[in-house]
Amino acid sequence: MTETINSNQVNNIIDKSLLIVDDDNPFRERLARAMEKKGFQVTQADGVKKGVEIAKLKKPLFAVVDLRLNDGNGLQVVKEIQNSNPGSKIIMLTGYGNIPTAVAAIKEGAIDYLAKPADADDVEKALLADPKSKAQPPENPMSADRVKWEHIHRVFELCNRNVSETARRLKMHRRTLQRILSKRSPR
Repeated sequence: MTETINSNQVNNIIDKSLLIVDDDNPFRERLARAMEKKGFQVTQADGVKKGVEIAKLKKPLFAVVDLRLNDGNGLQVVKEIQNSNPGSKIIMLTGYGNIPTAVAAIKEGAIDYLAKPADADDVEKALLADPKSKAQPPENPMSADRVKWEHIHRVFELCNRNVSETARRLKMHRRTLQRILSKRSPR
């Protein structure tokens, strides 16, 4: 029922342009496909430079921007989107949530701040939410085990799939990490 309401909300919007800026290619592409199915016209960027170029050129009404990107800070993209289109609605995504970065994102013009990996439904709700009302909690939040599993796999990928380096950075025993990596993701 709520999905139908959200789809109607997207259909009632004239400008459906959405910019997704994230350097995690599989996550960005999955989110882009899901948001296209919901009715948005999605443009993707994998870094600050490309995100700023697209923001200047297309002036998107909606944006989902990762905080930490390979070539800089996502707040630069947020600032450019706000300069290009002051009425835009921007959601910050990050796997490294803390209060100072959330405050900085809101000051630059973001309307909400979500932890990665965010569900497409949660992103849509945040983008279409009334800015005057308090955001609803997610309906299906990830379990703590799933969040831990996602974080370990993200660090593993960032370490070029090097088990020893990942174990050192996560401050865990290499064999423990190997056991975790060999298991399926928890629900």
